[in-house]
Amino acid sequence: MYLTLWTFLLNAVLHRNIISPCWRVTMYGAPVDLSFKNISSLTDTWIEEPNSGLRPLKRNSEMKYLSCSLRLNNNNITDLHDLQKTVSHFLAQPAHLTWLDLSFNKIAHIDHVLCELRELRVLYLHGNSIFILSEVDRLGVLAHLHTITLHGNVIETNKAYRNRVISVLPRLKTMDFSAITRQERVLAKIWHQSNSRCRSSKVNQ
Repeated sequence: MYLTLWTFLLNAVLHRNIISPCWRVTMYGAPVDLSFKNISSLTDTWIEEPNSGLRPLKRNSEMKYLSCSLRLNNNNITDLHDLQKTVSHFLAQPAHLTWLDLSFNKIAHIDHVLCELRELRVLYLHGNSIFILSEVDRLGVLAHLHTITLHGNVIETNKAYRNRVISVLPRLKTMDFSAITRQERVLAKIWHQSNSRCRSSKVNQ
């Protein structure tokens, strides 16, 4: 009886899309792993075969991968201009990309193309060359983003680094592999309010 009730409730939840289609895909879809390929341009990935992992990659009838995770880490990527095309090239449901690893590349800017990944939950950008802290603000449009890494970039040396990231990405739960505490949220809010007042006074002068 309990099993039947559980099956009914699960089907009801899935039917109403409370659990997203992407969540269902990740239940059986391994990450598409294009790490350590010596890739300089994203277009170079289109002729590459993903690395094999512990779980085999599954494909649909069009030979695209049933996955919501993409690894492009440990390459020589400098810009993300062709990111959307790359995601569409590999994934059966590119709009449902939830986990993206771009760590240890040569990326200098947080490109607007990242803001188009509306289902993104996890974004790794550590070990790059990002030097403009205010560019992190762009990621505020990602309503589901709860995990980000940015350490190992030039922006990490800015005194306002953690406060600014937490304040502009209020839905974050983890930053640089460290859970965001309640106290940090309070401090980030105070920092944001103080910084806003400073800007306003400068404008009014």
